[in-house]
Amino acid sequence: MTSRRHILKLGLTLPLLLDSGGRALADQLLDDIGLVLRKPTLGGLLPDGVPVPARKPGTPAPRPLIVLDAGHGGQDPGAIGPSGTYEKTVALDLTLKIAATLQRAGLQVKLTRRSDVFLPLSTRAAIAHRARAEFFVSIHADSAPNTDARGLSCYTLSETASDKLADALATRENAVDLLPGVPRGVDPEVAAILFDLTRRHSLNASLAHKASIIKSVSKDLRLLDNPKRSANFAVLRVPDVPAVLIETGFLSNHSDEKLLADPVARGKIADVLALALAGAVQVT
Repeated sequence: MTSRRHILKLGLTLPLLLDSGGRALADQLLDDIGLVLRKPTLGGLLPDGVPVPARKPGTPAPRPLIVLDAGHGGQDPGAIGPSGTYEKTVALDLTLKIAATLQRAGLQVKLTRRSDVFLPLSTRAAIAHRARAEFFVSIHADSAPNTDARGLSCYTLSETASDKLADALATRENAVDLLPGVPRGVDPEVAAILFDLTRRHSLNASLAHKASIIKSVSKDLRLLDNPKRSANFAVLRVPDVPAVLIETGFLSNHSDEKLLADPVARGKIADVLALALAGAVQVT
């Protein structure tokens, strides 16, 4: 097992490795402890200005891989609407529909679950990490303390929630399990250093994706007030993959529940979201 001293040394030297062009060594060191640092591209350049390696002539561009996560499942129903609509059912149906549309459009898609099964939050995050995804999207339809709250919203990871509602939603979601999205057996202090080192390379991409998604869906779907929010969602703790959580509506609201319980309406929502996600992966 990697020693504490070795990991702390990595935490101090990693920025120097990156700045000096030693990405291969940095990636190998991070791989040794179960994390991979990948930097999203922006306009053909890495964020620090390092050119993206050119592909060989005639080699097709790799298709972006999106990992879709249907929230809840199995013994965890998620939110339950007044009429008995289960969040886990809505989330899975939307996710399967979104995946089918994205695949028809030529994108690669991986699902964390395809059936009514339970997955710990850390497992969902780990799937995106191991797949080295371009984008991780967790699909939900939660409940809110205020039954008047309705509409779609999109969240990125933040240690401090953007507002009370975002904080309440994250607390509710994280109650499913409290395992952090970092390797087991690593000292918490060291894990925090590694998490911060890798997270900064994907956070900007996550924020750009969030803005792109909201702009795209605003033409066709009702949005929650201030739809671009942030909170400390455990499922978004994928430090090397841009990640967002989408609340497609609130089952605690009668109108949203009626909409989300309708298979035809869900199909339309899925089409709008698929278009938004396909557009978002072009941001970085």
